[in-house]
Amino acid sequence: MKIVAPAGSLERFYAAIKAGADEIYMGLKGFGARRNAVNLTLQEYKEALEYAHLRGVKVFLTLNTMMMNGEIEGIANNLGELYKAGLDAVIVQDLGFSQFIRENFPDLEIHGSTQMTVANHIEANYLKSIGFKRVVLPRELSFEEVKSIREKTDIELEIFVSGALCISYSGNCYMSSFIGGRSGNRGMCAQPCRKKYGSLGYFLSPKDQMYGFDEIKKLKEIGIESIKLEGRMKEPNYVFEMVNYYRELIAGNRCEERASTIFNRGYSKGYFYNNGDKNIVMNRDYASHIGKFLGEIKRDRVILEDEIILGDGIIYLSEKYEKLGGSYVNKIVTSTNEKAKNEKAIKGEVLLLNNLPKGARYIFKNYSKKSDDEITSKMKIVDKKLKIDIEIKARIGEGLEIIASTFNNKNEKIEVYIKGESIIEKAKNRGISSDEISEKILELGESTFIGTISKIESDSDIFIPLSTLKRLKREMIERLRDKLLDSYKRCKIGKLKKLTPKENIPKKIIYSAIVENMEQERLVKSYGIDKIYYRGYDVAREGLIDKIDLESKLATNLYQILENRGINITVGWNMNISNRYSLEFLSTIKSIETVILSPEISYKRIEELGESKVKKAILGYGRLKGMYTEFALGDNLVIENEQGDKFRVYENRLGNGEIYLDKPLNILKDKEYLESIGISEMVLDISKSSDEEIRELFEQGGEYCRYNYDKGVY
Repeated sequence: MKIVAPAGSLERFYAAIKAGADEIYMGLKGFGARRNAVNLTLQEYKEALEYAHLRGVKVFLTLNTMMMNGEIEGIANNLGELYKAGLDAVIVQDLGFSQFIRENFPDLEIHGSTQMTVANHIEANYLKSIGFKRVVLPRELSFEEVKSIREKTDIELEIFVSGALCISYSGNCYMSSFIGGRSGNRGMCAQPCRKKYGSLGYFLSPKDQMYGFDEIKKLKEIGIESIKLEGRMKEPNYVFEMVNYYRELIAGNRCEERASTIFNRGYSKGYFYNNGDKNIVMNRDYASHIGKFLGEIKRDRVILEDEIILGDGIIYLSEKYEKLGGSYVNKIVTSTNEKAKNEKAIKGEVLLLNNLPKGARYIFKNYSKKSDDEITSKMKIVDKKLKIDIEIKARIGEGLEIIASTFNNKNEKIEVYIKGESIIEKAKNRGISSDEISEKILELGESTFIGTISKIESDSDIFIPLSTLKRLKREMIERLRDKLLDSYKRCKIGKLKKLTPKENIPKKIIYSAIVENMEQERLVKSYGIDKIYYRGYDVAREGLIDKIDLESKLATNLYQILENRGINITVGWNMNISNRYSLEFLSTIKSIETVILSPEISYKRIEELGESKVKKAILGYGRLKGMYTEFALGDNLVIENEQGDKFRVYENRLGNGEIYLDKPLNILKDKEYLESIGISEMVLDISKSSDEEIRELFEQGGEYCRYNYDKGVY
C-alpha cells in the first residue's frame, strides 16, 4: 500500500518525501482543485520531478477542475513539458479533458479525481475501459462499500484517510460558486461550509478525517493500492507528521498520532463504519484550528485534560467557542506547587490561571512545543534514499569492475557498468580486504542512493589506491543517476490534436421541466410543457445503486448514463459539462441525446462551445442546488449566513441532504439570444417551487436573475 501525500509548495513537497511518501500530488500555478495553494511554477515542477525520481517517488499533476476550452488547450504546452520530463500521472475531473490527454500524451497515466464522484464498481470499471489507471473514491463511502468495489473491479483504488472533509460530495458543491462566483469545481472555493449560520452555529462544518491502525489494516487487507492524505495548504510539519504516522501504520506498528497537536478542529473516522452519523462527523461549535482541549475553566483554574510545557501555545474561548485571546506559556503554576518554577504540568493536575480574558470558559492548546521541536528536528536529519545493488570484481592483473543497479518507479531495472583503467597489483605490504573495498564503495555521502553489496569477487593481498576507489565510486553514482533520470524522459510530442470550434446553428428552443411528483407534472403540462424529467440522485453509491432509476430520461450520475434502459437521455447539469471536448466525448455514447450545460459558465463561454453533435440545453429556471450531502441536515429548513444569503435544506428519499439557494435562477427572457447561440432546450426546474411560484412563473414570468450566466466563475 502506497502513501499519496499533498504538496502545495516545495517546502511541503520536501517534507512529504523526507517522511517516506511514495507518491506526491501537486498542482501548477493557476490550475487544480486547490488553486489557492502556493503551487509550483513550471521550472520548480521540473526540479521537483527530478528530486522525486532520484528517490523512486512518483509525482501526479492535479488538473482536477471543471475545464474551459481555452484552458484545455492552454495547459497543453506546460503539460507537454512535464510529459517530456517524466511526469508520472495526471489527476482529472473532466471526461473531455481525459480524452484530450489520451490522444496527445498517450504514455501518461490518468487518474480519476474524487471530484468525479465515482462511487460504484460500474463507474470504476468504465473509467478503466476508457484508459484510466486509477480512481479516487468519494470520502462518503463506507468500508463495506469500498470492499465491494474492490471485489468487482481491478482498476487501482485510492482512498482518502486523513484531512479536511467537505460536507458536500466533491464535484457536487456549488455554494461558493452561486453566492460569490468562487467555484469549488474550479479550485477557488470560499468555504461557505466553514461559516456561521445564525443560531445554528457552524451548521455545515465537519471535523477532519483521521483513520487509525484498525482502518488502515482493513484497507490493506482488501488490497487498496494507495491511501491519500489531504493537506496541500497545511504546514510542512503537518504533512511530514501525517506521512510518518501512516508509514508506521502500514508497517503494522501501532503508534500515537501527533498531527492533532499541529492542526485540530476535531477528528472523526468520517464515513468508514457507516454512511455518516452527523453527531460524529460534524463540529458545529467551531470551524478553524483551535488545538487540543485542555479543560473547562472554573474561576481561575482548570483540571488539565492534556499536559502542557513551557513554550506551548494556549488559547481562551468563550462558552460559544469565540476566541478571546491567547499566549505562549512562560509560567506554570499548579495547585500543588504554587511557588516552584514548573517546566510542565501533567494531565489531571490543577493549573492556576491569571489575567484571564473576560468570559473565558475553555482553554485549548493550539501549539505543542514538544511536538514541533521533535518534528522539526527529525525533518532536518532524515531523507529518503533509493536502494541500489552493487557487485564488485577485484582481480590481480585486471581493472576494478563495478556493476550498480536499481529500479525506477516503473519497476524497470537501471544498471551501469564501471571498469577502472588502473591494473590491480599484488600488495607489497598489507593489502586491502574485500570488506574494506565494500566499506569504501558504500560510503555514498550526500547522494540519493543507499547501497548493498550483493556480490564481491576479490583476490587476497591486493593493492587498490583509495583515490581509485573514490573516483570509480563517484563515476558509478553519476552514471547511475543520469541513467535513472533518463529512464523517465519521453520523446517530444507531435502536433497537438485539437477540436476546431464549429459555428453555432440557431435553434428553436423547446421547454422542459424537472418535477418531483405527479402533481407538479400535471401543473406544468397544463401550461403546455410536455417534456418532463423527474428529479434523481446526484450520486450512485455502491450500497444503493439498486435505488437508482435506470429508466429516467434525466441522468444525474455516470451510472445512469452507462446503465440506462436503452432510452434517449439528457445529462444533468451537475455533471459539470463546460467545454466542447466533453460534449464531443459524450456524443460518442449512443444513449445521450441532450446535455444540460453547467450553470457555472457564462453566456460567453456557452457561445464559444460552438455547434455539437449532441443537443445543448440550459437551466432556465429553478432554485440552484448548492450542496448534496451524504446524510440529511434537516428537512424543509431555511438557513441564513452572516451575509444574509438564505438557503433551503431538504432531505431526499435516500436520506441525503440537499441545500438550495432561496432565490431562483430565471433567464426566461433571454430565450431569443439563447436560440441564436444554438441552445435547443430550456429546462425549468420547478421541483423545489410551490404551486403559487409555478403559476407566477408561467403567467407573469417571475423575477429575472442570471447568477453565473452573467460573468461566469473564477
